[in-house]
Amino acid sequence: MSTSDNADFTPLADGFGDPADPGNRPARLAVGVVGTGRVGPALGAALQLAGHRVVAASGVSAASRRRAEQLLPGVRIVSPPQVLAAADLVLLTVPDDALADLVAGLVATGSVRPGQLVVHTSGAHGVAVLEPATRAGALPLALHPAMTFTGTTVDLARLAGCPFGVTAPDELRPVAEALVVEMGGDPEWVPEGVRPLYHTALAHGANHLVTLVSQALELLRTAGVAEPGRLLGPLLGAALDNSLRSGDAALTGPVARGDAGTVRRHLAQLSTVSPDIPAAYRAMARATAQRALARGTIDEASAAALLDVLNEEKH
Repeated sequence: MSTSDNADFTPLADGFGDPADPGNRPARLAVGVVGTGRVGPALGAALQLAGHRVVAASGVSAASRRRAEQLLPGVRIVSPPQVLAAADLVLLTVPDDALADLVAGLVATGSVRPGQLVVHTSGAHGVAVLEPATRAGALPLALHPAMTFTGTTVDLARLAGCPFGVTAPDELRPVAEALVVEMGGDPEWVPEGVRPLYHTALAHGANHLVTLVSQALELLRTAGVAEPGRLLGPLLGAALDNSLRSGDAALTGPVARGDAGTVRRHLAQLSTVSPDIPAAYRAMARATAQRALARGTIDEASAAALLDVLNEEKH
């Protein structure tokens, strides 16, 4: 199915109203996936469940091909230009830093067609990175699922209600939001100019949370706890829930109480266990002290005492 001979394709650029209304769904499209890492096959499978048809995908590594076989069984694995030749809607699901070069290369080879929906899933970029394709007549969309992916069928269930950061030209916003709804997601509009800040916030929260939890698990194992996850799970779950509900009002612990002596003892313990965790502890404790001070949980004297302790063992 080509864009030019699909009679239902043209209205996509004209808007459809409320994307949650089943009557406002995009036309059934031939979908191509460029990049079969963890994200692409899952989104392709979600679109297929919504009634679209994944016709081709590209992947290089053996792992990416296995993911495609699991989530997109029977779909041809071909080169990126061949994917674009077969598809009305193209998902570009490659690493952030590879996206601009990929788009430029596809345009240079004449692979992008006028009227073709070109969608990337990078959180770090809006639609400006698709400008070469837009000049070639493509319809640019940035749809970023705010979720971590496993590359397995588990991801399809997790897409239900998953927020998507959506950026698109105004006239394509209904199309973008409708596609997100079809994949089971919840569209969240992110203007082009704040896309980098949006992505920074998500990466800072999610990626650094994994590091923080891994460090806590390591410390508990060193302390002889056989199942540290069972010990940490309820505590961290409650802390996350409280912080999402209440922000800085959820702060607890020695820094939020101004207990400089306890913090000093923590640092002494950390210095015997790990070469990298003390620096992370100091950085987070400083940030916590500043937020506690701003909130009024601790006073200036307590904050100064904490910072003195955090700085004295810096080297």
